[in-house]
Amino acid sequence: MAVIVTDSQPTPPPGSCGPPPPDDGGRRRLAAMSIWAVSFLAGWVLIGLPTDPLYAFAWLWAATIAWHSDRPRRSHLRFVRDWLPVVLLLTAYNLSRGFADNGATPHAMELVVADRWMFGWATDGQVPTIWLQQQLYDPLRIHWWDVLVSWVYFSHFVVALTVAVVLWLRERARWAAFMRRWAFLSASGLVTYFLYPAAPPWWAAQYGMLADVARISTRGWREFGMHGAGNLLNAGQIASNPVAAVPSLHTAFALFVVVFFLGTTRRRWWPLLLTYPLAMTFTLVYSGEHYVIDVLVGWAYVGLTFLAVGLGERWWAARKARRCPPEPGPAAREVDPAAPEPDPGAREVDPAAREVDPDAPGPGLATLEPDPVGPERAEAVTRGR
Repeated sequence: MAVIVTDSQPTPPPGSCGPPPPDDGGRRRLAAMSIWAVSFLAGWVLIGLPTDPLYAFAWLWAATIAWHSDRPRRSHLRFVRDWLPVVLLLTAYNLSRGFADNGATPHAMELVVADRWMFGWATDGQVPTIWLQQQLYDPLRIHWWDVLVSWVYFSHFVVALTVAVVLWLRERARWAAFMRRWAFLSASGLVTYFLYPAAPPWWAAQYGMLADVARISTRGWREFGMHGAGNLLNAGQIASNPVAAVPSLHTAFALFVVVFFLGTTRRRWWPLLLTYPLAMTFTLVYSGEHYVIDVLVGWAYVGLTFLAVGLGERWWAARKARRCPPEPGPAAREVDPAAPEPDPGAREVDPAAREVDPDAPGPGLATLEPDPVGPERAEAVTRGR
């Protein structure tokens, strides 16, 4: 048998499990993501960390372009189409928070009383913020936990957005479910800010309702000489609403991201995931940004979000099923309206049982019914023959 070879490279047999042919797409993606990372670090040093929604949107869009650098330009516009409403909502949310107090005196003393009632037995009658700063805060020295606190505080501005972008790239249906819950949680917090403007611990200390409380959520950047990044965060804090303490959406977003993935994560990893919202809680209480009661209300809002949005999704799916019933499958039988109705007392016979082989000698013994007379009658008939 002759074998004709038309290529200098050996041709793998059909069904072989050999490695796929080399592709430069991976190297192109690596190069594009490396350029993006270097650009991001440069922007971090020169401009600051992306705490503004529009600024963060630009960096995330650039990351998706670098990740799919081999795709045509038109495909990259889908990110703008899907994310532009989200960015506009986040921008409106950030701007509207500044008008939540409406010039009224914010709530403060009831929050102080609540924290003292819950934890005063363990903190010598102080709120947890003051007690933690008495134990850990040194105005003349930056400790390693101050650096960690600054990182955890900054993660609020990027973790939820980054998770949403990854879901958008991998699974659009889960991305839509994530964004529905995110929007509901943000809207619920914004409504509460208008109905119940509340002041954080650092604000209460400025007006003599508490002892001295330092606002130290960004001081850890000084350890790296990153004054520009810290100043940008501080500028964002000054421009934000100072009386949007209840609920704590910083902790609520941290818990929300974790809870969203708990159903698809093995339980042995749950403690590791839950360390993030706990670290955010410590960060906010220690740095003077929130009371513990603010955190607990934020956690309650996360539970309300998953309950309300889950019920809404099930209602919408049931409504859609009623409006668009499923079509019958190919195995469904068509009924002739002119055909007579079957007799309910008749017994259906298997069509295969009706087929008789003409060459066969007759029905076998297995198909004969037993003689009601009994074996004695059958023996007598045989002898008579």
